[in-house]
Amino acid sequence: MDFICSLVTKSVKVFAEYPGSSAQLRVLLTFYASTIVSALVTAENISDNIVAKLFPYVQKGLKSSLPDYRAATYMIICQISVKVTMEDTIVNSLASQIIKTLTKTPSLIKEGLGCLIVLLQRQKPESLGKKPFPHLCNVPDLITILHGISETYDISPLLRYMLPHLVVSIINHVTGEETEGMDGQIYRKHLEAILTHISLKNNLDHLLASLLFEEYISYNSQEEIDPNKASLLNEQFLPLIRLLESKYPRTLDVVLEEHLKQITDLKKQELFHRFISLSTRGGKYQFLADSNTSLMLSLNHPLAPVRLLAVNHLKNIMKTSKESIDESFIKEAILTRLGDDSIDVVLSAISAFEIFKSHFSPEVTVSNLLNLFQRAELSKNRAWYEVLEAAADILIKEEMLSGNDELANQVVVHLLPFMVIDSDDLESAETKLAIYLSKSGICSLHPVLRGWKAALENVIKITKSGKLIGIANQKMIELLADNINSGAPSSVLKLVEDLISVGEKESFSLKQKVTFHVIMAVLVSCCSSSKGTHFPFAIRVFSLLQKKIKKLESVLTAVEVPPEWHAELVLDRGMPVQLWAHYIQQVRTAQRIAVEDSVLLLFSLKNFIHALKAPKSFPKGGVWWNPDRLEEDGRDYLRLLVGLFEIILSGADSTHFRVLMKLFMKVHLEDVSQLFKFLSVVWTYGSSLSNPLSCHVKTALQTQALYMGCAVLTSQKPQSKAQLASMSSPVVASLLLNLGSPIKEVRRAAVHCLQALGGVASQLHLVIEHMTPKAEEVTSDASYVIQDLATLFEELQREKKLKSHQKLSETLKNLLYCVSSCPSYVAKDLLKVLQGVNSEMVLAQLLPMAEQLLEKIHKEPSAVLKDEATVLHLILGKYNEYSASLLHKDPKSLDIFIKAVHTTEELFTGMPSVQITALEKITKPFFAAISDEKVQQKLLCTLFDLLVNCKNSHCAQTVSSVFKGISINAEQVRIELEPPDKTKSLGTIQQTRRQKMQQKKSQDLESVQDVGGSYWQRVTLILELLQHKKKLKSPQILIPTLFNLLSRCLEPLPLEQGNMEYTKQLILSCLLNICQKLSPDGGKIPKDVLDEEKFNVELIVQCIRVSEMPQTHHHALLLLGTVAGIFPDKVLHNIMSIFTFMGANVMRLDDTYSFQVINKTVKMVIPALIQSDGGDSVEVTRNVEAIVVKITGVFVDALPHVPEHRRLPVLVQLVDTLGAARFLWVLLVLLFEQYITKTALAAACGEKDAMLEADTEFWISVCCEFSVQEQIQSLMTILQYLLRLPEEKEETVPKVASPPSEAAGDMLQVFSVDAHTAKQLRHFKFLSVSFMAQLLASSHFIRKVVESGGPQALKGLEQRLLEAVLGYINAVAQSVEKNADKLTGKFWRALLSKAYDMLDKVNALLPTETFIPVIRGLLGNPLPSVRRKAMDLLNNKLQQKASWKKKTVHHFLKLVPVLLAIVQRRKKGAEEQAVNRQTALYTLKLLCKNFGAENPEPFIPVLNTAVRLVSPEKKDEKNVVGSALLCVAEAASTLGPLAVPQLPSLMPSLLATMKNTSELVSGDVYLLSALAALQKVVETLPHFLSPYLEGVLAQVIHLEKITSEMGAASQANVRLTSLKKTLATTLSPRVLLPAINKTYKHTQRDWRNHMGPLMSILQEHIGVMKKEELTSHQSQLTTFFLEALDFRARHPENDLEEVGKTENHIIDCLVAMVVKLSEVTFRPLFFKLFDWAKTEDAPKDRLLTFYNLADCIAAKLKGLFTLFAGHLVKPFADTLNQVNISKTDEAFFDSENDPEKCCLLLQFILNCLHKIFLFDTQHFLSKERAEALMMPLVDQLENRLGGEERFQERVTRHLVPCIAQFSVAMADDSLWKPLNYQVLLKTRDASPKVRFAALITVLALAETLKENYIVLLPESIPFLAELMEDECEEVEHQCQRTVQQLEAVLGEPLQSYF
Repeated sequence: MDFICSLVTKSVKVFAEYPGSSAQLRVLLTFYASTIVSALVTAENISDNIVAKLFPYVQKGLKSSLPDYRAATYMIICQISVKVTMEDTIVNSLASQIIKTLTKTPSLIKEGLGCLIVLLQRQKPESLGKKPFPHLCNVPDLITILHGISETYDISPLLRYMLPHLVVSIINHVTGEETEGMDGQIYRKHLEAILTHISLKNNLDHLLASLLFEEYISYNSQEEIDPNKASLLNEQFLPLIRLLESKYPRTLDVVLEEHLKQITDLKKQELFHRFISLSTRGGKYQFLADSNTSLMLSLNHPLAPVRLLAVNHLKNIMKTSKESIDESFIKEAILTRLGDDSIDVVLSAISAFEIFKSHFSPEVTVSNLLNLFQRAELSKNRAWYEVLEAAADILIKEEMLSGNDELANQVVVHLLPFMVIDSDDLESAETKLAIYLSKSGICSLHPVLRGWKAALENVIKITKSGKLIGIANQKMIELLADNINSGAPSSVLKLVEDLISVGEKESFSLKQKVTFHVIMAVLVSCCSSSKGTHFPFAIRVFSLLQKKIKKLESVLTAVEVPPEWHAELVLDRGMPVQLWAHYIQQVRTAQRIAVEDSVLLLFSLKNFIHALKAPKSFPKGGVWWNPDRLEEDGRDYLRLLVGLFEIILSGADSTHFRVLMKLFMKVHLEDVSQLFKFLSVVWTYGSSLSNPLSCHVKTALQTQALYMGCAVLTSQKPQSKAQLASMSSPVVASLLLNLGSPIKEVRRAAVHCLQALGGVASQLHLVIEHMTPKAEEVTSDASYVIQDLATLFEELQREKKLKSHQKLSETLKNLLYCVSSCPSYVAKDLLKVLQGVNSEMVLAQLLPMAEQLLEKIHKEPSAVLKDEATVLHLILGKYNEYSASLLHKDPKSLDIFIKAVHTTEELFTGMPSVQITALEKITKPFFAAISDEKVQQKLLCTLFDLLVNCKNSHCAQTVSSVFKGISINAEQVRIELEPPDKTKSLGTIQQTRRQKMQQKKSQDLESVQDVGGSYWQRVTLILELLQHKKKLKSPQILIPTLFNLLSRCLEPLPLEQGNMEYTKQLILSCLLNICQKLSPDGGKIPKDVLDEEKFNVELIVQCIRVSEMPQTHHHALLLLGTVAGIFPDKVLHNIMSIFTFMGANVMRLDDTYSFQVINKTVKMVIPALIQSDGGDSVEVTRNVEAIVVKITGVFVDALPHVPEHRRLPVLVQLVDTLGAARFLWVLLVLLFEQYITKTALAAACGEKDAMLEADTEFWISVCCEFSVQEQIQSLMTILQYLLRLPEEKEETVPKVASPPSEAAGDMLQVFSVDAHTAKQLRHFKFLSVSFMAQLLASSHFIRKVVESGGPQALKGLEQRLLEAVLGYINAVAQSVEKNADKLTGKFWRALLSKAYDMLDKVNALLPTETFIPVIRGLLGNPLPSVRRKAMDLLNNKLQQKASWKKKTVHHFLKLVPVLLAIVQRRKKGAEEQAVNRQTALYTLKLLCKNFGAENPEPFIPVLNTAVRLVSPEKKDEKNVVGSALLCVAEAASTLGPLAVPQLPSLMPSLLATMKNTSELVSGDVYLLSALAALQKVVETLPHFLSPYLEGVLAQVIHLEKITSEMGAASQANVRLTSLKKTLATTLSPRVLLPAINKTYKHTQRDWRNHMGPLMSILQEHIGVMKKEELTSHQSQLTTFFLEALDFRARHPENDLEEVGKTENHIIDCLVAMVVKLSEVTFRPLFFKLFDWAKTEDAPKDRLLTFYNLADCIAAKLKGLFTLFAGHLVKPFADTLNQVNISKTDEAFFDSENDPEKCCLLLQFILNCLHKIFLFDTQHFLSKERAEALMMPLVDQLENRLGGEERFQERVTRHLVPCIAQFSVAMADDSLWKPLNYQVLLKTRDASPKVRFAALITVLALAETLKENYIVLLPESIPFLAELMEDECEEVEHQCQRTVQQLEAVLGEPLQSYF
């Protein structure tokens, strides 16, 4: 980093001398910026050192005038500020420098400010100080730049710094304290610009407002102020404060409110008022004397009197206009107080409102004053009356409502509830208000209330008390209805809407409820006038009525209306007067409100029925009421009728609703025909898709209407029934389509209706009579009616005319007439019901309707209804096979169909266009049913024209699927493909096509160019369709036409130029499809079907040559491949040009299609070539083979360019097709040739091996795609081919030398010797042989052999292959001899080696029966190398773990004598011979291992021979002897007892061999062989080895040292360990123990190395001895061990450590025996050992041995040892005292090393005691024993025997644990005290070491006894207290540590005791 930074500064300094050098520096500065910034980004933690290192360079960068350097510095500063938190001083310094240097580089001001913002944003320093601020203000266009930045980023950190300084600077400028040389106005301008242009976020607006206020107050609070300066400050602040207010209206209010609470003294209050006066909103903060708070707070005060006072004060202000209070505040205050809880305040606010009313808009005035009416509770508080009166005066008496109808309506609607009379008491507040409002002028103000004032006065005058409510409300209803009716509909409509919206609201209070019913009655009354019903009103009113009735539906049906009211329900007059009074009375008492509401609604419904009138336009006659064709009024009327019918029918259970139903039918449906027209609408309208009535007929209503119709029909007279069943009535048609309804109940009801019409004569009685008996089926299945009608009219399609034919025909015509005359939704459902009825007549009847609908679509598509569109689709469905014959009988039907096909408009989303539906009707049966070919041709032509001209993909897709589906004659397609010549036969069709093609062109353009262009487009589309056409009759007709088109494509006219490639591909593809249809199996086609001459193969080949498009090539090749099978001769003439082209082009493409093309071409063309060779003529065969070589050569040459993953499949396909057995070798030879001529030369030196390896792997994978037989055949052919090649290429031999006929005639020229060099020839041979060896060894090949059935599959072949290989080896061996002295000798030897390698691999494949004779022959070969090779092969075979047959084993055994002969043969100086002997011995070992167990006899001579070789007399080679030893091992192991005779000669030799240590060590293999032999002999013949056992043991323990040096994991060590184990475990004790005894005596001389191995054998042997064996040999063993244990005593002066190790081996062995003894047998042994150690004349060293033994036995027996340890207590105590130098000065041992031995003795005793105490579970430590041991043990703390270091180690590791465990074993606190005390006494010893040791012991006792030690604590503390002040510092520290640990152990504080 330092380097980069310093490099930059130095470079900048150097380049500074050259002014124009900044561009050159850019690269360095870019590198600088990107490196440093990236480093800062990736670093997890940036240390202070890095920042400190960077800062000097950052400062230099800021001072630089180079833009790039400065920009880089800005980037680094930003990254540092993001990653590191810096101190304020550093941040201030950086910011200050950035600000001061901003203007140095004007182009980077924006970037500099951005950097400054990031710095302030991330670091957040408290303040940057004043100094940088003037520099910042002097930056040109500062605010403009900041504004630009603020649009995207947050600049508040910089503004937070600037704003305080700007405000202070403005004040300083006013007072004259401004900075020198600065324009004082700049600060104010900056602040104004910031307020104007920059949005103050993050509370900055609040900060600025506070600053302005605080600075203003602060400046004016000074004692001496110049008034001029104060006024100047006001001037400066005024625009700023106003600007702030306008931008942030709420901010100043919040700030002033906050400060208002803090201002207490008068002076500051005055200043506060002065500041307020600068603001437009200041007046609200002035203080009110009466309330002692500001006006604003007073207006919102919790006490009503204070609020009243504030409102009155506000009125005074408004009157005098003194204060500067903004208008919005006054308006807000007044409006807020209008909503006050106190009525007095509200009254005052109303008067204030009146004063200030000119400032309120009419809308606000109306809205707020009407709210008072909504809030008023007159019944609870009469004081409201005065408020409402005042509000009404303002609302009504002013002119604001005049001219504003909307507001007038609003006022009327909202005041109407207050004008309704709901009380008889004229003095009540409600009534008084109603009367006041009627007189207030509102009646004259709005036309709807005109005359109410007079009317009300009149009613009050004439009405008796108690009847006022009913009469007044009735009068109001009449008056309002008349006024509304007489008004202009447009102006009245809005009022009606407002009234309805009031009615829709939920009513709760009495006033609201009465008002609702009044409004409802008014609305119902004004629905109709003398002019008729106003339907928009009526619909809105009815929807309201319907909503309310539905809400109370359950009450309405259940309510009982008194019978006397029923008569009233029928009369056409208003609401009964007495109902009103009754209603109000019930509501007031809150009784049965819902019931009363229901009754009133019932009367409203009755009035509505009367009020509704049919429009004049409503049809009087006609069969159907067709909603589709009705005018708007008619539709509304019908909709209302349906609605009324639904409401009345829903309550049909109650009497009053039945009364209403009668009324409804009487008023609107008096005539039966009218009733059924209406019912037909209800029955059928539910299925309408276009919904012209905008209503929904539910299924329940439909079903109810059907049952009602059924009831009415049943009650009709026969004459009336006949009328209803006739064609003049819609009943039958409506019922018929209901039979197909998806709802079961609807079908059931419709059947009942039809049954009611049964037996009535009419035009449709056939249908009625046919359907009625099947009521049950129709009801159960919705589709039954369709099937049944299809069955009924099926007779019409039959040829024979039955009697009923005429009647049926008439009936069907009548039904179809219904379809054309009824509404579209009915027609749609009728056609669905009749969808099974098909015939010419049906189509003919429906054609006019279809034509009419098509015309409508063309002229006015938007007017077409969805139902009409569906009808047209259903009519098109009648174009089917049953009506197809009509197309040539009636040309109009064809025209209509073609017109439909060209109708492309998509009428409704989700519905297919008419075009698609029509096209889908051209099905296979329909097209086949058209008998006239001209019609078929016309339809086909139309389809093709449509395809040419259509722009819609769906249409093209449909045409394609239609064409695919229909069955056509190829002749028809041929006609369409012919060019548009004038001589064409079908002139009419051609004219039609031309006419259609020219529709888009002007009349005069009939040029060939246009015709040609559209012709090729048409041809292309037809050919595309033909690609997938299956149903094509006589496709061969198209072949000449297609070839004609292809030739035109290849040589297009100048006018037809363009890209014809796609057309060529289509033509070729069509030809291919036709060939495949004519010959599905690929065989020849009869001449009468397709003449060979018509098939122009040359044209296809030319197509390949001319074209450059791969796809065209693909199509042509696929076609040629197919044609090769049909017309082979034609293709063979062009075969090489085809394959040469493929190699150069197609094979290089990497796509699946190209790959398939190659495969198909190969599959189709090559068989034709192979079949052309019948085998009759050698010349033909040679010719075919030569072509095959060329073709294969093409493929091989192209191979490097073929994508890798395609190479294998391509070659496999080629060879597979050629025949692998015959031509696989050709491919391999060509691949080898390619490698040596091209690949090897092209590859770099290092890559050759890798490339060869990759190529070989590829060649193997190619071979393994074929059968094993084919591969072996190919290998033999290659070997023969190699033999026929010349040995060397003779460059100078004359050409006459070799007769050409033989060479050229017999041998196929695959590898051209002439074309290659001699080196390439040699390389070729070597590569061929190498590859064959690799192939035979490859896992792929082996797997292939196994998969094909193993060696059995190769029967015969492997023999021939072996012969071929041996023949080749023979030839190569001769060449080796011939060329031994030449330069090529090395090559021939290498080739021979490869040939042998190949022989290896062949042998691996050979069955054993063949293999053995071959090997036997090779073993007799005179060449030693061949013999060795043969033996190697045999070894390989024998090492395969296989199960051999008896016969095979017999053959193997015959090889033994031959091999023995090789072993015994010796030739002087023949080193190779020795190797052969070694190999032969190894072979014999393998034979013995495999077959010796079952056939031992042949191997006895083998053992004899091997034994002789091992004999030391014969000085044979070491390797041969080693192999002989291995052979001995195997033979001895296998022969078993048969080897016994050889032991006398074998064992001495073997032992003599092993004695020669130097030879063994020199050769690891030799040693291993010897060990193996010895181990096998011992394993096999353990019972015959006793004569040699001592020798064996001696050698084993002798070898232990040698092998241990080799390492534990070495093979020799492992083998020796195994041998020792065998000796220990297989020999019986009677044999082994005497031998060990004798061997032990011999080992005394070298006991260091030999004792351990010997004892380990014995230990292992004892471990496997049985109990009875141990018992019988115990005395023998005891004697042995007593002798052995005396080892230490016999070596008293030797190294103690060495002696100890050896003694431990003996003790381990003895312990192994002890473990196996019982208590009874062990006790005498133990005492015997004790006596042995303690007898008087016994050496003292025996004690060491005994105590060591006792320690080891104690460790092994654990708790059991305490049974025998009692006798040891006293000896232990005595010995402890005897070796304690603090008690005696006598030496214990009479030797120089007495101290060491004493230390060792102490260690053994202490360890043994520790184990006894540790494992004591039988309370071994009685009081007597404890007392006997206590003092000797404790006194050992003073025994500094062996020096300080040994003393310390003994105390810590042995003595302290022993004493601690001793205390545990005592388990008696009476004994603990003396023990503890004795230990504590030692703390007063003169020696600090003893005191230290005593301290450790105390701590150990405490840690062992834990809480039990508390008993001993009192006596311990004095001693510890003394030690706390011990003169030895170490003891004192230890004492302190001891106290701390005691506290931790005991859990009690002890410091207080000291």
